[in-house]
Amino acid sequence: MPDALNDAESLGLGLQPGDPHYRAYIGPPEDYDLVAAMTFNLLTTLGLRQHHTVVDVGCGSLRVGRLLIPYLNAGRYIGIEPNAWLVEDGIRREVGADLVRIKQPRFLAGDGPEGLAETDGPIDFAVAQSVFSHCGLDLIRRWLAGLAPRLAPTGALAATYLPAEQDFEGSGWVYPECVNFHSRTLARVAAESGLTMTPLDWRHPRQTWALFHREGFDTAWFRDRPLTWNSRPGA
Repeated sequence: MPDALNDAESLGLGLQPGDPHYRAYIGPPEDYDLVAAMTFNLLTTLGLRQHHTVVDVGCGSLRVGRLLIPYLNAGRYIGIEPNAWLVEDGIRREVGADLVRIKQPRFLAGDGPEGLAETDGPIDFAVAQSVFSHCGLDLIRRWLAGLAPRLAPTGALAATYLPAEQDFEGSGWVYPECVNFHSRTLARVAAESGLTMTPLDWRHPRQTWALFHREGFDTAWFRDRPLTWNSRPGA
């Protein structure tokens, strides 16, 4: 029989977001599996397939990376994370060295998109789950401006935020505190980088999903209907 106490400790259950545990540091550890599945399912519903290149912004301990890495073809996953220990713990405790050897994911150390200049080829999908909800508009602008020219003509970033009538007026990274922005503000900032912001009707336990996409990304099929696999053309 599994030891419930040891299991809880290894999964960080009962710890608070920001606590020094590879699962708890990036958010409520009780939601680690839920957020991974929610994000992976959203991306595949939007059109992600194994041959696409994905950038995981703030990949942390590979919460969704542990699903994306085995799914994608070798070399198609790129994770960006400033905290090396999170990636190391994610590999050791969730992914394994053998899968890294087989699938050849790339990990960039840093808190911005500048490292993407060292990568080849366009980005089909990027994901920033619980990133824009913890930083000022200065960092959001930096990410959108850095990702936009790297996105394929049909590429898109799926990101979460916390909507409100009043915008957060601070700057920089404020984790584990949360910040809010009006959707019009984010749409305006997206337009500065040539991207269109489209709200997504996709369930999240605390935040709101939005798509920041290039002109060639097809949103027509879910614009006036639920975003589901059953509605996707050719699914």
